[in-house]
Amino acid sequence: MATKAYGATAADQPLEPITIERREPGPRDVQIAIAYCGVCHSDLHQVRAEWEGTLYPCVPGHEIVGHVTAVGGEVTRHKVGDTVGVGCLVQSCQHCGSCAEGLEQYCENGFTLTYNSPTADAPGHTLGGYSEQIVVDEKFVLKINHADEDLAAVAPLLCAGITTYSPLKHWGAGPGKKVGIVGIGGLGHMGIKIAHALGAHVVAFTTSASKRQDALDLGADEVVVSREADEMAAHVGSFDMILDTVAASHNLDDFTSLLKRDGTLVLIGVPEHPHPTPNVGTLVFGRRSIAGSLIGGLPETQEMLDFCAEHGITATIEMIDIAEIDTAYDRMQRSDVKYRFVIDGRSLANA
Repeated sequence: MATKAYGATAADQPLEPITIERREPGPRDVQIAIAYCGVCHSDLHQVRAEWEGTLYPCVPGHEIVGHVTAVGGEVTRHKVGDTVGVGCLVQSCQHCGSCAEGLEQYCENGFTLTYNSPTADAPGHTLGGYSEQIVVDEKFVLKINHADEDLAAVAPLLCAGITTYSPLKHWGAGPGKKVGIVGIGGLGHMGIKIAHALGAHVVAFTTSASKRQDALDLGADEVVVSREADEMAAHVGSFDMILDTVAASHNLDDFTSLLKRDGTLVLIGVPEHPHPTPNVGTLVFGRRSIAGSLIGGLPETQEMLDFCAEHGITATIEMIDIAEIDTAYDRMQRSDVKYRFVIDGRSLANA
């Protein structure tokens, strides 16, 4: 099926209108008309070849919300008219140990990303959500239960929401736990909202004093300006968990020293350059850990969406037309967005 999309043909070229081919729905496929697509920093990295291996044409987008327009004959989970979402994954091997446990993001034989992964479909790699429609295996399609007026702000939950929800749940954020969130951006603002809803005592870390009130408004109980030594020192040895969302190289010792015995610093931001080597003594003498976490599997992503619908949680967004995408990328690099751009799918019709 010929489908309108927005993509780039080279790293040094702006995104522009292109026509792509989507496969006809197979027996277990769901065809989705895309209403909204969130804009993730990963989109920028990939389309501009800041990450290796970009395949062109590159059509980014893995925070997709839309409506089902057709289903294959063997589909049982979704029907025409359903409101659904698609996140970072559209396939995995489905038979390894991780897939069997619903942890498809750790598929031992390689998962298929929503864009820039090899596929049998033309042009030989997956093309993402900056497009009018997408066809996806029903297992990788999520149910959306939020109200219609919230759907644009639901889109970023498919990446930013699950990327923060999964580690918060895994490391037990909840009542009686003190949880730190480092960075107040696309990921961090969702971390604050979700940790607060889980019942944890939430402390937001920012390098900018001007963001203090913003963090409190998002649900933080306290805010620490990490450049202020006295503010940091007041929290030494007190955190059960700190979720570090910053995707730039920085000193991890500043945060591991704030952990309790057996506390964990969880990294979800991947920096362009490695972090300085942490002080092993800080870890050894408190049995502290540094860990990482990658998005979430399909069952947990559905759990997150249901949790957010129940608690009235959505992302804080700025809606844009698809023609504004390169400007949005430039603003995103300057952290000039509160806190996630979302593309209005209707703008593709006029692109």
